[in-house]
Amino acid sequence: MDGIILINKEKGCTSHDIVNKVKHILNEKVGHTGTLDPNATGLLPILVGKGTKISQYLINHDKEYEVELKLGIKTDTADIEGKILEEKNVEDKILKKENIIKTLNKFIGRQKQIPPIYSAIKINGKKLYEYARKNIDIEINPRDIEIYEIKLNNIDKENKLIKFTVKCSKGTYIRSLCEDIAKELGTIGFMKELNRTKVGIFDIKDSIKIEDLEQNINNINFLQTHIISIEEVFINLYGNNNIINLDDKKLYLYSNGVKLTYNLNDGLYRIYNKNKFIGIGSIKNNSLKREISSF
Repeated sequence: MDGIILINKEKGCTSHDIVNKVKHILNEKVGHTGTLDPNATGLLPILVGKGTKISQYLINHDKEYEVELKLGIKTDTADIEGKILEEKNVEDKILKKENIIKTLNKFIGRQKQIPPIYSAIKINGKKLYEYARKNIDIEINPRDIEIYEIKLNNIDKENKLIKFTVKCSKGTYIRSLCEDIAKELGTIGFMKELNRTKVGIFDIKDSIKIEDLEQNINNINFLQTHIISIEEVFINLYGNNNIINLDDKKLYLYSNGVKLTYNLNDGLYRIYNKNKFIGIGSIKNNSLKREISSF
C-alpha cells in the first residue's frame, strides 16, 4: 500500500503517536508531512509505503487553520497547556467587531515572525523548548512568513474569545500569531484551540479518524477509497502537464537507473509506459533521472 492517508487527529495525541498507530495497523513504513501539537486537532497527512518518498515535495505547502484566541491571559507556552504568567482585564472596546477585523487585517501579507520559545526549532543543536525548560535565555531570530487571508468567525465577549480562520505559509506559528494579535489589540492572549483544515492540496473533509482505519483494516474498498496514490498526488499538484511516456526499451533503461536525454524544462514528471503509471522522474539539464518508482 503506497500513498497518503489523511487522518483527522484528535486532541491529546502527538503526530508521532498517529504515525506509530498507522504503522502498526497497516504494517507499512509510515511518515508524515508536518507535526501538529498534542493539543491541536485536524488534518495530518500520513505517508504510507513508497509514499514516504514524496515528503520532500510536500513540506513547503501552505496551511489553513481554525483558531480560538483567548484574551486577557498570557502563558509561558503561548497555548492552553502552559503556566499562566500574567492576567489582564480586557476592555469592552477591544472586543468590538470593527476593532478586531481592523486588527486582524493588519496581519495579512509578508512579515517577520518570532517563533515561540516552546517549539522544536533547533539553535546550536538544541531545540528551543530544551532551553525554555532550563530557563536559559537564547536569541531567537525572526522568520519570514506570509498570511494570505484571515477571517473573523465569532466573538465571545463573555469568555473573551476570538475565533478566526487563517490561511498562511509554511513555518507560520499560530501561537505566535495569537500573541501578536492580542498585543496589537492592546492586551495579552494565548492560543486556546487550533484545528488544521487544509495542508496544500489536502482538505480535512477528505480525512478519516484513526479509529475508522482500525475498524476497516480488512475492508479493501475502504482502504482503496481513502488512500491517495502517488500518481493522484502529482496530478493534483501539476495537473495533466509534465508527462513522459516511455516505450519498452526506454523503460528498461530508465528502470535500471540509466539517465535518458529529453529536451524538456527542468522539473518533475509523471512517467508512464503503455498508459501505466511507472513513477516520478526529474529532468535537469535535459537529463531524465528516476526519483520514485511505483514498482
